[in-house]
Amino acid sequence: MASSLRTPDSPPRLGRAPSYIHFTPRRAMASFENLVALANYEEHLREARRVVWRDRGEKPVEVLDLGECVEHACRGGLRAGTIAFAIRSGVNFILLLTRIRRIPKHFRFTLIRHALFGEDSVRFAAMLATFVGLYKFLLNALPIVLPQPQPKHTTHARTRSLFRASLAGGAGTPAADSPFDDEGVEEAELGALQRAKGARHARLSANAQAHQLWVRKRTRWWYSAFAGSAAGAVAILFEKRSRRGGIAQQMFVRGLQGSFNAMSEKHGFKIPHGDVLIFTLCCGQIMYGFLMRPDTLPPSYNKWIQVASKVPDEAVKMNRTLVREGYFNLEDMERVLKYPGITPNNYAYLADRLDKARLPDGLRTFGPRFVPCEAVHPDIDSCFAVQVLHFWEVFRWMLPIYGALHFIPTMLFRRRKFLAHPARMLLRAALGTARSSAFLGAFVLIYQAFFCAKHNLYLKLLAMRVARGGASPLAALAQRLPRGWAEVLISKPSFFLGGLLSGLSLFVEEKRRREELAMYVLPKGLESAWIMARGKGWVFGLGPYGDAWLTAIGMGMVMSTYQNDPQHLSGLVRRILYQFVGPN
Repeated sequence: MASSLRTPDSPPRLGRAPSYIHFTPRRAMASFENLVALANYEEHLREARRVVWRDRGEKPVEVLDLGECVEHACRGGLRAGTIAFAIRSGVNFILLLTRIRRIPKHFRFTLIRHALFGEDSVRFAAMLATFVGLYKFLLNALPIVLPQPQPKHTTHARTRSLFRASLAGGAGTPAADSPFDDEGVEEAELGALQRAKGARHARLSANAQAHQLWVRKRTRWWYSAFAGSAAGAVAILFEKRSRRGGIAQQMFVRGLQGSFNAMSEKHGFKIPHGDVLIFTLCCGQIMYGFLMRPDTLPPSYNKWIQVASKVPDEAVKMNRTLVREGYFNLEDMERVLKYPGITPNNYAYLADRLDKARLPDGLRTFGPRFVPCEAVHPDIDSCFAVQVLHFWEVFRWMLPIYGALHFIPTMLFRRRKFLAHPARMLLRAALGTARSSAFLGAFVLIYQAFFCAKHNLYLKLLAMRVARGGASPLAALAQRLPRGWAEVLISKPSFFLGGLLSGLSLFVEEKRRREELAMYVLPKGLESAWIMARGKGWVFGLGPYGDAWLTAIGMGMVMSTYQNDPQHLSGLVRRILYQFVGPN
């Protein structure tokens, strides 16, 4: 009996080994500490990533007094300046690497040091740091110094009824109240933003719409406009004087873009193909400036147009002096005669023009007051064949450039779609590259076809007018047409008309890219027109601080649109501002 009793000191023996694992307390604690360390490490990585790249949907920072405004502004300015310095230094270094093999070895270290830590990087960082810091301080300090009257609060039942009505109304039904008002809190948080039919779609996330709700509650519309103007005017002074003009022009046209989009949606009007209209007007001014007044365009831009035209530089100079003053430089004609591959017919005609220009006074003649087609395309006799050849040359020349602009963003910024549907995304990028290259080729083709056609028509009308015997309708028209009307074909405004016609090539480009291209040429066209108008005394000069004034106006419009109606800015501008400035 006694042997069958079990006592605590004699545990039963098991017939097999246990199937569970024994952990000692020390190992358990070590494993827990490792998990905590890993979690902290990942949290530090996320915080470090936020310093460099701002996540989407970041909430606005609530500041309660001026001390917090200063701290918030200093943090934002320091972050923006650091990122700007790194970006500018990296771009300078990459550009230097593309040509470093052609640089002597004893200069390489100095150039690398200048690219990484040079004056350009410091100025760029100081400009963005000053702008972001000053803008953040003013935007958050103004509601504290000049608080906005509190709106009247409605009941919770009113809020719920408005939200239900917005859901029942559908996407195409205009909302009774703005989703950014107090009554639309739930709607803004859920992203159910209602718009009238035909309105501009914002593509804003739920957090971004919640940020707009915060803007409507805490700020007046002029707070951001004043902060942007003041910060922009001060920040632009840190850049070199030679670069201020380009920056000011870009900010001004971006402000015009956002303000016009907001006004057109507010008042319910839209200009059909407005981007093409702006592009054509600017191209008319730019091409006129390139041919008649190159001093009104930046030298680098003149050089780029010259390369894209595939026309000898001497032909452009000859056309300018012939149209404006009635003669051409003999040295320019001699260089054209030495053009590689010049045809015998073109050589004979140009040599005859040169011989007549060398005659003594009284017998000397420079011919019609425009450059002959033989000098525009000396290696091809036919004015028709040269258009096809130049289209192909420009298309092939721009193919790698536009290829990089289409393929690289597809692989970097649309990785998920690219990995999910690689064939479709590559085909889409290839078609976009072909359309962009064809757009510029069509631009060159249209202008040069117009250039040759109007001059050949002028010579034809002049010959029929002198012949006096033709029975064709064109000959009869030439006899009755006043001479001054034919002179319109070779007048200076005719070169502006050629630019207008060439601007229609924008229809070849993809629709979503037309607005960006119009915004690219708009500063150049405005600058050229302004310089010409100032030379005629039609407008006044802005003085040494004209760039600062223009930047102040432009950034006031840009930041007012960014804080109040960001959907009206282009996606590129909106993303850049969000990364540097943030919600507030």
